[in-house]
Amino acid sequence: MSRKPKKGYFVKGHFVAEGSELDLELRAEQTGGEQSRTELKKESTELQKLGEDLLTLRSDLLQRLDLPESLLTSLDEVRRITNFEGRRRQMQHVGKLMRHLDAETLQSVRAALEEQRSGSAEQTLALHAAEKWRDDLIARDEAFEAWLAAHPDTDSQQLRALIRQARKDGQPDADAVSKGLAPRRGRAFREIFQLVRDAMDGQENE
Repeated sequence: MSRKPKKGYFVKGHFVAEGSELDLELRAEQTGGEQSRTELKKESTELQKLGEDLLTLRSDLLQRLDLPESLLTSLDEVRRITNFEGRRRQMQHVGKLMRHLDAETLQSVRAALEEQRSGSAEQTLALHAAEKWRDDLIARDEAFEAWLAAHPDTDSQQLRALIRQARKDGQPDADAVSKGLAPRRGRAFREIFQLVRDAMDGQENE
Protein backbone atom coordinates (compact mmCIF):
# COMPACT_ATOMS: atom_id res chain seq x y z
CA MET A 1 0.00 0.00 0.00
CA SER A 2 1.50 3.35 -1.04
CA ARG A 3 1.93 5.95 1.66
CA LYS A 4 1.44 9.67 1.18
CA PRO A 5 4.45 11.77 2.17
CA LYS A 6 3.80 13.37 5.54
CA LYS A 7 3.79 17.12 5.94
CA GLY A 8 6.13 18.47 8.55
CA TYR A 9 9.47 20.11 9.25
CA PHE A 10 12.97 19.34 10.49
CA VAL A 11 14.30 20.11 13.96
CA LYS A 12 18.02 19.46 14.55
CA GLY A 13 18.08 17.07 11.62
CA HIS A 14 15.00 15.11 12.73
CA PHE A 15 11.74 15.16 10.77
CA VAL A 16 8.65 16.19 12.78
CA ALA A 17 5.28 15.32 11.21
CA GLU A 18 2.49 17.88 11.53
CA GLY A 19 -0.06 16.82 14.12
CA SER A 20 2.29 14.29 15.74
CA GLU A 21 2.84 14.11 19.48
CA LEU A 22 6.30 15.65 19.10
CA ASP A 23 4.88 18.45 16.98
CA LEU A 24 2.33 19.28 19.69
CA GLU A 25 5.01 19.23 22.39
CA LEU A 26 7.32 21.52 20.40
CA ARG A 27 4.52 23.98 19.77
CA ALA A 28 3.68 23.94 23.46
CA GLU A 29 7.31 24.69 24.32
CA GLN A 30 7.42 27.56 21.81
CA THR A 31 4.35 29.29 23.24
CA GLY A 32 5.15 28.40 26.88
CA GLY A 33 2.92 28.86 29.88
CA GLU A 34 -0.13 27.07 31.31
CA GLN A 35 -2.38 27.93 28.35
CA SER A 36 -0.21 25.93 25.93
CA ARG A 37 -0.51 22.83 28.11
CA THR A 38 -4.27 23.32 28.25
CA GLU A 39 -4.44 23.60 24.48
CA LEU A 40 -2.29 20.50 24.14
CA LYS A 41 -4.67 18.52 26.37
CA LYS A 42 -7.67 19.84 24.46
CA GLU A 43 -6.22 18.82 21.11
CA SER A 44 -5.33 15.40 22.50
CA THR A 45 -8.90 14.93 23.73
CA GLU A 46 -10.32 15.96 20.36
CA LEU A 47 -8.11 13.48 18.55
CA GLN A 48 -9.19 10.67 20.88
CA LYS A 49 -12.83 11.59 20.19
CA LEU A 50 -12.07 11.49 16.47
CA GLY A 51 -10.64 8.01 16.98
CA GLU A 52 -13.87 6.96 18.75
CA ASP A 53 -15.86 8.28 15.79
CA LEU A 54 -13.78 6.09 13.48
CA LEU A 55 -15.34 3.06 15.19
CA THR A 56 -18.70 4.03 13.65
CA LEU A 57 -17.36 4.66 10.14
CA ARG A 58 -18.61 2.40 7.34
CA SER A 59 -16.03 -0.09 6.10
CA ASP A 60 -15.97 1.33 2.55
CA LEU A 61 -15.20 4.84 3.83
CA LEU A 62 -12.63 3.49 6.30
CA GLN A 63 -10.75 1.64 3.56
CA ARG A 64 -10.49 4.83 1.52
CA LEU A 65 -8.52 6.60 4.27
CA ASP A 66 -5.26 4.61 3.93
CA LEU A 67 -4.70 4.66 7.70
CA PRO A 68 -1.65 3.07 9.36
CA GLU A 69 -2.00 -0.64 10.06
CA SER A 70 -1.25 -0.05 13.74
CA LEU A 71 -4.25 2.26 14.07
CA LEU A 72 -6.59 -0.11 12.22
CA THR A 73 -5.45 -2.99 14.45
CA SER A 74 -6.03 -0.91 17.59
CA LEU A 75 -9.55 0.00 16.42
CA ASP A 76 -10.28 -3.70 15.88
CA GLU A 77 -9.08 -4.37 19.42
CA VAL A 78 -11.46 -1.76 20.82
CA ARG A 79 -14.38 -3.45 19.05
CA ARG A 80 -13.50 -6.77 20.67
CA ILE A 81 -13.03 -5.46 24.23
CA THR A 82 -16.16 -5.51 26.38
CA ASN A 83 -14.56 -4.60 29.72
CA PHE A 84 -15.07 -0.88 30.43
CA GLU A 85 -11.63 -0.21 31.86
CA GLY A 86 -9.88 -2.25 29.17
CA ARG A 87 -11.80 -0.41 26.47
CA ARG A 88 -10.95 2.95 28.04
CA ARG A 89 -7.23 2.14 28.07
CA GLN A 90 -7.34 0.92 24.48
CA MET A 91 -9.09 4.11 23.38
CA GLN A 92 -6.31 6.13 25.03
CA HIS A 93 -3.88 4.16 22.88
CA VAL A 94 -5.99 4.94 19.80
CA GLY A 95 -5.85 8.62 20.74
CA LYS A 96 -2.06 8.44 20.97
CA LEU A 97 -1.87 6.87 17.51
CA MET A 98 -4.21 9.54 16.14
CA ARG A 99 -1.67 12.18 17.20
CA HIS A 100 0.84 10.66 14.79
CA LEU A 101 -1.42 11.28 11.77
CA ASP A 102 -0.55 14.23 9.57
CA ALA A 103 -2.94 17.14 9.07
CA GLU A 104 -4.02 15.95 5.61
CA THR A 105 -5.01 12.50 6.89
CA LEU A 106 -6.89 13.99 9.83
CA GLN A 107 -8.82 16.19 7.44
CA SER A 108 -9.65 13.13 5.32
CA VAL A 109 -10.97 11.37 8.44
CA ARG A 110 -13.22 14.33 9.27
CA ALA A 111 -14.45 14.50 5.66
CA ALA A 112 -15.30 10.77 5.64
CA LEU A 113 -17.25 11.09 8.90
CA GLU A 114 -19.13 14.10 7.52
CA GLU A 115 -19.92 12.18 4.32
CA GLN A 116 -21.42 9.38 6.41
CA ARG A 117 -23.44 11.82 8.52
CA SER A 118 -24.78 13.55 5.39
CA GLY A 119 -25.75 10.22 3.90
CA SER A 120 -27.62 9.26 7.06
CA ALA A 121 -29.52 12.57 6.98
CA GLU A 122 -30.52 12.01 3.35
CA GLN A 123 -31.74 8.49 4.17
CA THR A 124 -33.83 9.85 7.03
CA LEU A 125 -35.44 12.43 4.73
CA ALA A 126 -36.18 9.74 2.14
CA LEU A 127 -37.74 7.55 4.82
CA HIS A 128 -39.99 10.37 6.01
CA ALA A 129 -41.02 11.18 2.43
CA ALA A 130 -42.01 7.54 1.83
CA GLU A 131 -43.97 7.44 5.09
CA LYS A 132 -45.87 10.60 4.09
CA TRP A 133 -46.74 9.15 0.66
CA ARG A 134 -47.98 5.94 2.30
CA ASP A 135 -50.17 7.81 4.78
CA ASP A 136 -51.54 10.13 2.07
CA LEU A 137 -52.32 7.23 -0.28
CA ILE A 138 -54.34 5.51 2.43
CA ALA A 139 -56.06 8.69 3.63
CA ARG A 140 -56.87 10.54 0.38
CA ASP A 141 -58.04 9.41 -3.08
CA GLU A 142 -56.34 12.47 -4.62
CA ALA A 143 -52.97 11.15 -3.50
CA PHE A 144 -53.42 8.06 -5.67
CA GLU A 145 -53.69 10.17 -8.86
CA ALA A 146 -50.79 12.37 -7.74
CA TRP A 147 -48.62 9.30 -7.16
CA LEU A 148 -49.41 7.84 -10.61
CA ALA A 149 -48.59 11.19 -12.22
CA ALA A 150 -45.20 11.22 -10.49
CA HIS A 151 -44.55 7.48 -10.93
CA PRO A 152 -46.38 6.33 -14.09
CA ASP A 153 -44.63 2.92 -14.10
CA THR A 154 -46.47 1.90 -10.92
CA ASP A 155 -48.81 -1.10 -11.16
CA SER A 156 -51.97 0.90 -10.49
CA GLN A 157 -54.18 -2.15 -9.91
CA GLN A 158 -51.79 -3.58 -7.34
CA LEU A 159 -51.51 -0.25 -5.53
CA ARG A 160 -55.27 0.33 -5.56
CA ALA A 161 -55.86 -3.14 -4.09
CA LEU A 162 -53.28 -2.53 -1.35
CA ILE A 163 -54.88 0.81 -0.49
CA ARG A 164 -58.33 -0.79 -0.22
CA GLN A 165 -56.96 -3.51 2.06
CA ALA A 166 -55.01 -1.04 4.21
CA ARG A 167 -58.14 1.06 4.68
CA LYS A 168 -60.12 -2.03 5.62
CA ASP A 169 -57.42 -3.14 8.08
CA GLY A 170 -57.32 0.31 9.61
CA GLN A 171 -61.02 0.52 10.40
CA PRO A 172 -61.35 1.28 14.11
CA ASP A 173 -62.49 -1.61 16.26
CA ALA A 174 -64.97 -0.62 18.99
CA ASP A 175 -63.10 -2.60 21.63
CA ALA A 176 -59.75 -1.13 20.57
CA VAL A 177 -61.14 2.40 20.60
CA SER A 178 -62.54 1.92 24.11
CA LYS A 179 -59.09 0.83 25.27
CA GLY A 180 -57.36 3.72 23.53
CA LEU A 181 -55.42 1.44 21.19
CA ALA A 182 -54.07 2.58 17.81
CA PRO A 183 -55.63 1.10 14.63
CA ARG A 184 -54.20 -2.25 13.56
CA ARG A 185 -51.58 -2.09 10.81
CA GLY A 186 -51.82 -5.05 8.45
CA ARG A 187 -49.57 -6.40 5.73
CA ALA A 188 -51.03 -4.05 3.10
CA PHE A 189 -49.88 -1.05 5.17
CA ARG A 190 -46.29 -2.35 5.10
CA GLU A 191 -46.45 -3.36 1.42
CA ILE A 192 -47.57 0.12 0.35
CA PHE A 193 -44.57 1.58 2.15
CA GLN A 194 -42.23 -0.90 0.44
CA LEU A 195 -43.74 -0.18 -2.98
CA VAL A 196 -43.30 3.55 -2.42
CA ARG A 197 -39.69 3.15 -1.23
CA ASP A 198 -38.75 0.95 -4.18
CA ALA A 199 -40.26 3.40 -6.66
CA MET A 200 -38.53 6.39 -5.07
CA ASP A 201 -35.17 4.59 -4.88
CA GLY A 202 -35.47 3.58 -8.52
CA GLN A 203 -36.19 7.14 -9.54
CA GLU A 204 -33.13 8.42 -7.65
CA ASN A 205 -30.87 5.85 -9.35
CA GLU A 206 -31.96 6.76 -12.89
